[in-house]
Amino acid sequence: MDTGGSKSVIIVAFACNLGIALTKFVAAGWTQSSAMLSEAIHSLVDTSNQLLLLFGIHRAARPADAQHPFGYGKEMYFWSFIVAMVLFSLGAGVAIYEGIEKVLNPHPLRDTYVLYIVLGVALALEGYSMLKALGEFNVRRRPSGLSFVAALRASKDPSLFAIVLEDAAALAGLVIAFVGTMIADLGGYEQADGYASILIGCVLAFVAIFMSVEIRSLIVGEAASRSVQDGIRDIISADVGPEKPIRVINEIRTMHLAPQDILVTASVDFEDWVSARTVEEVTARLQRAIKARYPEVQHLFIEVQSDKAFQANKAAASARAATSAASVH
Repeated sequence: MDTGGSKSVIIVAFACNLGIALTKFVAAGWTQSSAMLSEAIHSLVDTSNQLLLLFGIHRAARPADAQHPFGYGKEMYFWSFIVAMVLFSLGAGVAIYEGIEKVLNPHPLRDTYVLYIVLGVALALEGYSMLKALGEFNVRRRPSGLSFVAALRASKDPSLFAIVLEDAAALAGLVIAFVGTMIADLGGYEQADGYASILIGCVLAFVAIFMSVEIRSLIVGEAASRSVQDGIRDIISADVGPEKPIRVINEIRTMHLAPQDILVTASVDFEDWVSARTVEEVTARLQRAIKARYPEVQHLFIEVQSDKAFQANKAAASARAATSAASVH
């Protein structure tokens, strides 16, 4: 599983967030700022999340064994989902709680120049981390031609898009904290600091929910991109037609087992005149061609099945599904 780019991005984000978190905690204790405390907790959560992502990459890289014949790639999805839950429960929950506490019991900020200095340094460090993550993300996005949001939703590498989203949330949180501090400091509205903390929590909650929805889809089993599916079909279709060995492609199914590990199963119906030896040769040639064009296809199975048998099995499966649905209701 090729995660070199993602791993370097995570390490950069970890180093930046660790330094930022320590600085923010000191500044929060010094100035009594709820928004800064929320930002400190946010950075601490991000730091722990990066450790979880690195642990997930390590676990996912283990080789296949008898218990897990397709490998451990899906562990990356599991630990990324844990990251989303930590971001929601700790990051968002604590920030909103602290904000409500400050709104109900406002108190003036002290030595606000410390806040401005820390926020400025944090913006610079988070900006660097964001540029690093965006650079790697865009390298993977550009070939697809997708927009930024569409690429986020289509990405199969949560270790990368989690960092992009966390950095974006961190930058948004810093801007909110900066505005809240200015209003509380220059405008004299002490509750603004608390409202800023609540808004930071809402940003974190939104990011966590978005991440959990996208990662849930990967855990359940998400198909390869449309371009990969179409490319595989095109390769097989070259052997379909008059005087070609394959009569029809019954079905092609794909599923991501990891960001760079795709499982492909294809059911094809060979012509009656094709010998067993030709079937073996064609199947082997198709496997070589597909894996050469798409190295991420690490598990490929081509099943020889008549069209009639395939349709009968499909009808039987539909009937079983309908019966099961009816029994549930």
